[in-house]
Amino acid sequence: MLREKIENTILKVQKPSRYIGGELGSIIKDKKDVSVRFAFCFPDSYDIGMSHLGMKILYSLINSRENFWCERVFALGIDYEKLMREKDIPLYGLESLEPIKDFDFIGFTMQYELSYTNVLNMLDLAGVPVYASERGESLFPIVVAGGPCVCNMEPLADFFDIIILGEGEEVNLELMDLYDLMKKNGAKRSEFLKEACKIEGIYVPSLYEVEYKENGIIESIKINYDLAPKKIKKRIIKDFDNVFYPEQFVVPFSEIVHDRASVEVLRGCIRGCRFCQAGFIYRPYREKSTENIFIQAKDLCENTGYEELSLASLSTSDHANIDKMLTDLIEYTEKGKINLALPSMRIDNFTDELLEKIKKVRKSGLTFAPEAGTQRLRDVINKNVTDEEIMSTCKIAFEGGYTNVKLYFMLGLPTETDEDIIGIADTANRIVDLFYSIKNRPMGKQVSISVSASTFVPKPFTPFEFEPQATKEEIEQKQLLLVRALKSKKIRVSWHNSNVSKLEAVLARGDRRLSKVIYEAWKKGSKFDSWDEHFSFEIWKEAFEKNNLDMDFYANRKREYAEIMPWDHMDYYVTKDFLIKENKKALESITTKNCRLNCSNCGVNTSIGGACFG
Repeated sequence: MLREKIENTILKVQKPSRYIGGELGSIIKDKKDVSVRFAFCFPDSYDIGMSHLGMKILYSLINSRENFWCERVFALGIDYEKLMREKDIPLYGLESLEPIKDFDFIGFTMQYELSYTNVLNMLDLAGVPVYASERGESLFPIVVAGGPCVCNMEPLADFFDIIILGEGEEVNLELMDLYDLMKKNGAKRSEFLKEACKIEGIYVPSLYEVEYKENGIIESIKINYDLAPKKIKKRIIKDFDNVFYPEQFVVPFSEIVHDRASVEVLRGCIRGCRFCQAGFIYRPYREKSTENIFIQAKDLCENTGYEELSLASLSTSDHANIDKMLTDLIEYTEKGKINLALPSMRIDNFTDELLEKIKKVRKSGLTFAPEAGTQRLRDVINKNVTDEEIMSTCKIAFEGGYTNVKLYFMLGLPTETDEDIIGIADTANRIVDLFYSIKNRPMGKQVSISVSASTFVPKPFTPFEFEPQATKEEIEQKQLLLVRALKSKKIRVSWHNSNVSKLEAVLARGDRRLSKVIYEAWKKGSKFDSWDEHFSFEIWKEAFEKNNLDMDFYANRKREYAEIMPWDHMDYYVTKDFLIKENKKALESITTKNCRLNCSNCGVNTSIGGACFG
């Protein structure tokens, strides 16, 4: 009956192929053979979610177990949601077209803060109580979250039964095995949660209570179950080279954002840029061997039929064997007429040899991220890139035949002055001048420089978690100053909506009291907040006002080193003492060498009992 309802409804909406399943590579199982069902939810559109590598990995991993069945679920387009509510169609899994409220787990991957209201909307569409406290003692479904945002999931703590910290390949299966056992023994929800919290990497928010001072700062984080860990350690994969990786991806019927095969070449980052959350929460640094990278790339291309392959990591060009990796892959992709897509490249290790390899696969422009416009500010953020390296890299690119360069910068970084903003424009202006000064530049072509200037957002587990975000007025003044300092029509500049950046900062560093705000914003119609056409800052302002909370308290306030942060009971192996030390060095414009040159004693080695490299 439900299948018939779905089939009669989806032809009335845009891109119905998003909602019907049946794609090449999707996995269908007989329910009689399955003991645990997992709905893997991406709280954004199909086109974005189907591009996410983590979902592809865990989907294949869970389904590799005969008695487990993982199905995909995405946030619905506005048009389809309206029809589903009208026709009483609950949110369903794409593989079975059955309601996910009947599954054992409903799991969300939390990739960015502006998807939070979509989580509530999807739970509501599924017919599952939004608040965890209202789900009673029945064992299923258990609502879980994972992904980078869970390093501070306190704003959503009231909505989740379980939060999974760190890398999911091992811990997800351990959790599902425990559930399978306890389900057969007739366990209650509370009993399962108390056993689950004993698994390393599992955080059960209901087992912890937060108390606040009169000024709104956290007084304490208390445990209300003796066997729950005082600090929840994230999970990591130690043998990364041999970790599970799928040989097949689900291939969508329609085009998605990143419509290609993708191979993860390394995890973590050696750089230590002080603004970059991913660079800290994904430590330790680990690489795959070039042999495994090649095998996985070949398997995926041959099994999916994709004609484009990308290399996924935080900094692919930092791989110790980048030359051999690219040589092997280029030889294979050229023969197979497969396009090899590379991410943005590091300025400080960009060479003529690397350019020659890139030219074989990238025909358009190059992307670099200086992040700041002056050497002083690059030292503050520990970018470890010099003006000379920026110009040298652009010179190599121009002499190699490139005319399009995209540069990423940030506005509102700690200690930033007007001189630093003007420095962004000066850098872009000098690159234009450099192009026309090169005798052997591409003749008959114009140079094009794109400058992207996003607003700095302070994030947990970075040395800048203590720093305030610049105010909306300050950011708009900086944007105006930047535009006025640009001298060439060959330079195009873009930036993010400052209200969106403010909300991101609020949610990133928020506490449990924001659960009420998120709920209120959702009830007022907030969803798809990362989409300009759907975002309403007014709704969020009203939600904060109704709950007597102040956005500025979360986004624009300098935080003391001794303050208890909402995420202080999470252990991502990088110590708070190290973050404080790095913050102090930043304020003195003192840099820290990258991990390959010198261990900075961030705490990861001590926690994992060995060196990061391996």
